[in-house]
Amino acid sequence: MRHPIRVLVPALAVLTAAGALTGCGATAKPDPDAAPVKKPTAGASTAAAGAGEAAGSVGGSGTACELPVSFGLAADWKPKAVKATDDEVFAALGKQGPATMTCEIDAKPAGNIGYLRVWAAGEGAARTALEGFVKAEKNATEVSYRETEAGALPAVEVTYTVYNKLMEESKEERAFAVAAPKGTVIVHLGGLDTEEHREMLPAYELARSSLKAL
Repeated sequence: MRHPIRVLVPALAVLTAAGALTGCGATAKPDPDAAPVKKPTAGASTAAAGAGEAAGSVGGSGTACELPVSFGLAADWKPKAVKATDDEVFAALGKQGPATMTCEIDAKPAGNIGYLRVWAAGEGAARTALEGFVKAEKNATEVSYRETEAGALPAVEVTYTVYNKLMEESKEERAFAVAAPKGTVIVHLGGLDTEEHREMLPAYELARSSLKAL
């Protein structure tokens, strides 16, 4: 089943993750006997994310998103297909440069706020598609490209930072692109902030290392 694109509002996500939104006007009260809640460390998130061991896959026939490529999913990451529409929301969030979002893989069930997103970029060179994708990103700085591999395919990867006006800070982002026989694909990892981004890197690396053309 295909799902419409969802809008993630960072401030709301923070409140929800912290349990501050209780609904119906109720106010959450601290439990004096409860143990203090600690944010998972990078090491803990690595273990939760699968740390290189796939707990499923996406991209092939019968999976949540049918793509020109397939790759492994970290434990508890939930993929949903994104259907292109003509509305303003999709135009603003579902298209970036030459690419159109086709799949969104949610990290929240695994304990992080962020997504792996897969973008279709038509046919052509991976580097050209990735450069167009990044140039269309507002406030992108510290952009760095490198040649790499995604599975057995040649790929291009980019790391950069984006200034988030709402959070009033810059955050790290990265993506890789491959030119598969059935179309060029960009896989992007963002995150609420740099800390969340770094904690989700094992899932991103799993996707890159396990990628196969279909």
